[in-house]
Amino acid sequence: MIRRVLIVFLFLPLLAPAQSVPQGDVWHHFKYFLGTWKGTGKGQPGVSILERDYQLVLNNKFIRVKHKSSYQPQARNPKGETHEDWGYFSYDRSRKVHVLRQFHVEGFVTQYYSTSVDAKTLVFVSENLENLPAGFKARETYKILNENEFMEVFELAPPGKEFSVYSENHFKRQP
Repeated sequence: MIRRVLIVFLFLPLLAPAQSVPQGDVWHHFKYFLGTWKGTGKGQPGVSILERDYQLVLNNKFIRVKHKSSYQPQARNPKGETHEDWGYFSYDRSRKVHVLRQFHVEGFVTQYYSTSVDAKTLVFVSENLENLPAGFKARETYKILNENEFMEVFELAPPGKEFSVYSENHFKRQP
């Protein structure tokens, strides 16, 4: 019993003050995302059609994310392109943060940690970028708009520079 109470107190800083969270439910703010989503994106790579799926896996210890962006042909990329990435959310009990690891078809691997998690916004900042020049940083922000829509803003920062928006994606829940 004491251990459960301690766990709840350890999670309190990550939760919105008005939230009522079941004891030990590290996925409370993430369950919103479970299921299939479609949407549109825009940004430096162009305009895209999006598909995404979030699923609890491995005895509910992780959330797996499968993502696909199909970029329409454009002047700088006349054939268009397809980007895919898979990710896994986990909870690091020792650091008391959520971690997101993404594996991209281009060979990039990004590990993020949560800097803010509440009922409307989740923010993740990179702590390791594999196969990019040293000093690059990335940030993913998820903004819940309503029960069936969310926005995702992906930002990059080259060495010594501030974050700038690389892409913005708008998702709608699928039945």
